[in-house]
Amino acid sequence: MDFLGAYSAANIKYMLHGLGVTLEIAVWSIVLSFVFSNLIAILRYARIPVISQLLFLLVELVRNLPLLLIIFFTFFAVPEVLDIKTTPLTAAITALTIFETAMISEIIRGGLNSIPKGQIEAGRSSGLTYIQTLRYIVLPQALRKMVPPLVSQFISLLKDTSLVIIISLEELMRAAQIVYSQQVDYVFPVLIFVALCYFVINYSLSLIAGRLEKRFNV
Repeated sequence: MDFLGAYSAANIKYMLHGLGVTLEIAVWSIVLSFVFSNLIAILRYARIPVISQLLFLLVELVRNLPLLLIIFFTFFAVPEVLDIKTTPLTAAITALTIFETAMISEIIRGGLNSIPKGQIEAGRSSGLTYIQTLRYIVLPQALRKMVPPLVSQFISLLKDTSLVIIISLEELMRAAQIVYSQQVDYVFPVLIFVALCYFVINYSLSLIAGRLEKRFNV
């Protein structure tokens, strides 16, 4: 094991760049999937005929596919069928957004369903519209209850970014692979570095989730 060689300034800089790409994928995917999943969950919660059933089928289809297959679809199949060009970064964000939207929408729908129906009736009887009742009464309470499962899902998403190594995107795992391929003595130190990066970020998220749980008394 050659820790000094593996942790040279050039190697560390290169792997930190990979970590930056990993975080970029994770942040974009979290933001986009959270927006889309809220929309899907609210539409399903409202039980709009046809739309609700179609969204149910879409969510179940995506939830029951492996993420790796969705990454292949977004990078290889879809661009060929639509005759468009895409980059590994765009394909990775798109695949993770599609997959996480399906997963997170179920968490949000569960949170919405946990709010007693009586509160909706109370909101409507006080003169609020259905949308206003959702926005000001139901959704804020539901979001507080969703904090623990949402943070767990975001942590899973961050770890899932390592799967995009399959399309040669130079995120953290791919950068590590390139570094340790220089010399066999680098494998152990490099993987230790990668493990520390993931642990520090994910454990920090867990701590934040714990504080939010206490603050919201979840």
